[in-house]
Amino acid sequence: MSPSAGGLVVFLLSVQVIQSQNGWRVDYFKTDVCAAKGSTVNIICDITHPPGIYYYDIKDRFWFTKEKDGEPVDLRTDSEYSGRVTDRCYSKTCYLIIRDVRESDSAEYKFTFMTNKPGEKYTGSPGVTLSVTGLQVQVRRSDSTWLELTCHSSCVLSDRAEYVWYKNEENIETGSSLLVSSGSTDRYSCYLIGSSGEDSPAVYGPQRPSVSVSPSAEMLEGDSVTLTCSADANPAASYTWYKEDGTSDPRLLSEEPQLVFSSIQSSDSGNYSCTAENQLGRKTSDFISIDVKYGPQRPSVSVSPSAEMLEGDSVTLTCSTDANPAANYTWYKEHEDSPRASGQIFTITDFTAEHSGNYYCEAQNEMGRSNSTLLLITESAVGRTTRIIHITRWTLVSVMLILLLVFCLWTRKKKAVSSTTEPHESREAVEMDLHPEYEDLSDMAAQREDPEEQEDQV
Repeated sequence: MSPSAGGLVVFLLSVQVIQSQNGWRVDYFKTDVCAAKGSTVNIICDITHPPGIYYYDIKDRFWFTKEKDGEPVDLRTDSEYSGRVTDRCYSKTCYLIIRDVRESDSAEYKFTFMTNKPGEKYTGSPGVTLSVTGLQVQVRRSDSTWLELTCHSSCVLSDRAEYVWYKNEENIETGSSLLVSSGSTDRYSCYLIGSSGEDSPAVYGPQRPSVSVSPSAEMLEGDSVTLTCSADANPAASYTWYKEDGTSDPRLLSEEPQLVFSSIQSSDSGNYSCTAENQLGRKTSDFISIDVKYGPQRPSVSVSPSAEMLEGDSVTLTCSTDANPAANYTWYKEHEDSPRASGQIFTITDFTAEHSGNYYCEAQNEMGRSNSTLLLITESAVGRTTRIIHITRWTLVSVMLILLLVFCLWTRKKKAVSSTTEPHESREAVEMDLHPEYEDLSDMAAQREDPEEQEDQV
């Protein structure tokens, strides 16, 4: 992206005169240098020798920024500058060329030398202070519609510095500043014309944020859970967390990149989103669903109908609880090991006195189980009275039927006896009422029989 024109080499034009040492003196062209990151810097000094001594009397000379055990360290041997440093001297003028300068190169550079005279050495001090800066685009709101972008550096690169602006890596115009529309999704950067340095980092509004959850495994009630929102943006985005609560406007929760639940609860289940925003724009993430697992709470039991129950009624018991995942239900009668029913609803279709007693339901899921309190189901007083009346009534009816049956049988028997005894009684009465003539006839018959008997005897 950088222009193909020759790289900018920073020459030091003003001369800094250093106090001489026994007639030796080092003069730097400039003691403060500002260079763009990635550019090439050329630091220059002149050596002045005392009368009667010549430059060839200099045995060794080099540039340094550090000392070890009180002795300067040759910059050419420093691994941080390996392959990037050139040190040259022409007659009395010496050069230090540093290529591809980095912000870590910012330091004070000094030139030192030793003569043929044993122990004689000199250093140009103070040295040259190099400040390496990267270009930055500053964003300032001009009004509700426009933003002003300014190419900025931490030190003054040049009194006549000129910049070129790029939009999505395409050259659009030159100048120290640029106006762009608010909310633009484009990327903007600037470059120092004539420099071999780097472009500024591009500025742009946030991309759609992403949300991560830690731990990513199944969330249980009481766990520590952290939601993290991140978005690619420059300048860095600020973040806001929201929870959807069924209204048109989600509820604001936090204005930090992370939303931390030290002990997450079932009430924290729901849909969450985060918003990333900087001066150039604003974007909102997709909703992320948080599903907190927990065991059943103590179940509640309702009975229908709630009015007094009579024998033969249909009674419905309903068990309900809060659990995630949803609970399974089992119904028990007190002091019984075997369940009476399974499912959320238990119906007794033909209620009798034998169904009376204490009932409870058990709610269970993979997280645990919980029992409801006992619910007494019994026949109402009216029902018991009615049942007694029914029993009494049926008993009386039964007794009456039995008595009636006995009476009928007795009557029938009496009639049967009457029909068999009345003819005999009539005959006897007839015999008793015979006229005397019939009695005479009897006597005559008897007399008639006697001669015969007499004959038999003869």
